[in-house]
Amino acid sequence: QVQLQESGPGLVKPSQTLSLTCTVSGGSITTNNYYWSWIRQPPGKGLEWIGYIAYSGSAYYSPSLKSRTSISRDTSKNQCSLHLNSVTPEETAVYYCARHSTGIPGMDYWGEGTLVAVSS
Repeated sequence: QVQLQESGPGLVKPSQTLSLTCTVSGGSITTNNYYWSWIRQPPGKGLEWIGYIAYSGSAYYSPSLKSRTSISRDTSKNQCSLHLNSVTPEETAVYYCARHSTGIPGMDYWGEGTLVAVSS
């Protein structure tokens, strides 16, 4: 059974960098055809996809966030990380990591999410 667990600070100051880690168990992040996404949901709003890192190590980002986003991985720890620069209070949200697979619509595994508040 694949499990994903997000971790990181629950409070970030405006203009600083939000950094989160997703630890994956029950499967390798380098297994072919798996993509590891970051998604967020502000209070009372819908889900917003931020970007993913593929099994190959390639990353792809939402065009609206690309200039401020970096997703990386540590294969020795089976972890993926999100870094979002210059955050604003409007980016307060629950941040999720999730997996999707080639040829299968939607995400098949999700972490429980972690609430990050952007506030001074």
